[in-house]
Amino acid sequence: MANKNTQGFGLVAAGTLGSTPATSGQGKYKIDAGYATTIFHGGAVASAAGYIVEGQGTDTPILGVLNGIFYNAATTLKPTFANHYVQVTPANSEDIDAFVFDNPQQQYVVATDATVAQAGFLETYDMNASAGSTTTGKSSATLDIGDTSADAASWRLLRSAEDPENEDIGAAFASVVVVANLLELQS
Repeated sequence: MANKNTQGFGLVAAGTLGSTPATSGQGKYKIDAGYATTIFHGGAVASAAGYIVEGQGTDTPILGVLNGIFYNAATTLKPTFANHYVQVTPANSEDIDAFVFDNPQQQYVVATDATVAQAGFLETYDMNASAGSTTTGKSSATLDIGDTSADAASWRLLRSAEDPENEDIGAAFASVVVVANLLELQS
């Protein structure tokens, strides 16, 4: 049976490990003014030189998942919130505030890009390269089933998301639950 999903939807916060309270807390970080790479809502982020950078499709330890940004618009000088980042240079060239789900215990629902065997559960995977809509700001990235490792990739595949319309692991775009690979963060 095919899954109803026909594309990815990025990483969607969904509970925490150990069934602890899932506050979906977020930290505030900085994006360098004029950073040239788009970061979509629900996309993984990493850090570089003290700033948030796009973290999809890399083996770089991820910091978390982008939830939105805040800056002062250069043309209107008004405070502006967006759910994704597209290259902007704010008023006075100040850095952009990025709000990131950064709890390393946070679980996420994500779609797979291909079929996944039961033996592939509890393995680690990276995400496909950043993709999404600049209209909605939402990521369309998927879990890269072809990029797997016992413990060296960014996301650990825990289980099916128990989404009745999208739980066929024998078809692409199955909804699964992942968590940041804590072993990668320690290295």
